[in-house]
Amino acid sequence: MCAKEKSEKKTVSYETVLKSLGDNYVEIERSIVNQLLLEVPNHHLTTGTYREKVWQELFEMVIPKKYRMEQSVFIIDSFGNISKEVDLAIFDELYTPYIFNYGKIKFIPIEAVAAVVQCKSRNPDEEGLDKWVESINGLITSFDSVARQATAMTDNLSELLKEIEPRKKVTQTATRPIEILCMLEGEDAMEKYEEYFDIILSSKYSDKREDNKLCKLIPNSCRSLKEWNTALNHSFMNGSMGKGDIDYRQKKIAEIENDRPHILEDLKVLKGNPKEENVILSLVFQLNQLLMIINNPMLFPHRAYANRFSKILQGKEQTKDKQSKEKK
Repeated sequence: MCAKEKSEKKTVSYETVLKSLGDNYVEIERSIVNQLLLEVPNHHLTTGTYREKVWQELFEMVIPKKYRMEQSVFIIDSFGNISKEVDLAIFDELYTPYIFNYGKIKFIPIEAVAAVVQCKSRNPDEEGLDKWVESINGLITSFDSVARQATAMTDNLSELLKEIEPRKKVTQTATRPIEILCMLEGEDAMEKYEEYFDIILSSKYSDKREDNKLCKLIPNSCRSLKEWNTALNHSFMNGSMGKGDIDYRQKKIAEIENDRPHILEDLKVLKGNPKEENVILSLVFQLNQLLMIINNPMLFPHRAYANRFSKILQGKEQTKDKQSKEKK
């Protein structure tokens, strides 16, 4: 190509590129909603599984490749707790590559899980969702971990066993996953479930196919960085955790110096109408910001899980589920 032809070649401005990207996410949103609204007559299970796959494809498009997603799993901890079935789990496979399998059923340690997604169609049962979230929040991460870090060999359990003051503060004392609800209930119904979930996504049906859209609600979008950090990285105020363990974890917390306000609200991407949101583009920034607040998972507690397996396999300990059945 000669110099004259190069100079005459049309260049695309930065603004044009970003506008095109924004428009593309709107088209993706329409496509996703139309797929979600597809009904398979007399095959509710098939329809439900298909919709979970559609939601999974959305999240896989949004989150970094360091995370993996699995459909229909259970989450466990090393204290004898197990969650209800999780439709979609987003978990770290770089630092905690552990998935325990029983045939096609997968059990993932809570330490590895960054986010959990519950997928519902219409009229989700509020009591059922409450119990589902409760089963997630009832899981406890263990501090029984050993790993070499940049400046020292870390053994988190030694201080607790010796009942000495923590020598080093940490940025994670007990993580919990980001809790997400996906449904087909429309925009108005989302507030009904806001006390249970961090993020709610719902499709909104319109008589005009091109007007179908995805709605998003983050009930605590105005939380500060400190509040989100406490909720996701120091979620240890659990009734099933011993007081000594709670006190120890409280002393281990490394306080953050900068408490940025309304950290997620500032990440909304608006379009034409000042009140209208580019939902998927906003989700890209907001969900990934929450994932970065958690960032890498806690050090994996190998001994805690090994001990739990050994006790149960040797018949020295009953599961909590079996104990509760015998009491009835």
